[in-house]
Amino acid sequence: MVKLTLVGRVKDGLPLAESPTYKNQENDNLSTYKQQGEFILKEFSRGALPTSKMTILLDHHCFNFIVENGICFMALCDSSYPRKLAFYYLQDLHKEFDKLNVKTERITKPYSFIKFNGIIGNVQRKYEDTRTQANLSKLNAECSQEPDNIASENLSQIVKRRRRSEMLERISNAHLNVSPIWGSKSLEIIALKWTPIGIVLAVTTLLLWTSLIHKDDFL
Repeated sequence: MVKLTLVGRVKDGLPLAESPTYKNQENDNLSTYKQQGEFILKEFSRGALPTSKMTILLDHHCFNFIVENGICFMALCDSSYPRKLAFYYLQDLHKEFDKLNVKTERITKPYSFIKFNGIIGNVQRKYEDTRTQANLSKLNAECSQEPDNIASENLSQIVKRRRRSEMLERISNAHLNVSPIWGSKSLEIIALKWTPIGIVLAVTTLLLWTSLIHKDDFL
């Protein structure tokens, strides 16, 4: 079944709406999955997930999502739930969202498009029972929602890429934050001025040390 639905803006990863939470749901687990969904939205905003239709796998669940006109529609489903039906559900959400003709660029606070939460709940209920005539017809229809036509990836791989990217970014920032004197004209001037003096002092010290050694030999 569909356990969680998120709708978010791709440009900045801002979550706009979510499915209603019911008392019989496992709220602790849903909170974790919700955070993972928000992470996926942020990855979209970074351009780390370029595809507009995908399934992201994790433990016994998966996130299915589509991106339409800069809006991401995402559904967390049991791994046993038909992927084909999940994408029909997301397409229906997209159609309902388009009907509202909302100016999403004006939304600034997370989950503040509360009006759409109820619509998500209504559409989601239609897809709870996979054995209804309407859902069976969708499962038997041939279309682009076929699972073989949809890319999939493990969430762990996406997280690993993100960590690698953050590590490279930290290394790059550390390099940029090195004192500007190093590798600068100032350092070059200092080197040109003091290097000859250092060489003279080193040679003088060596000669004095050598003469003292010879003097000791004669004593």
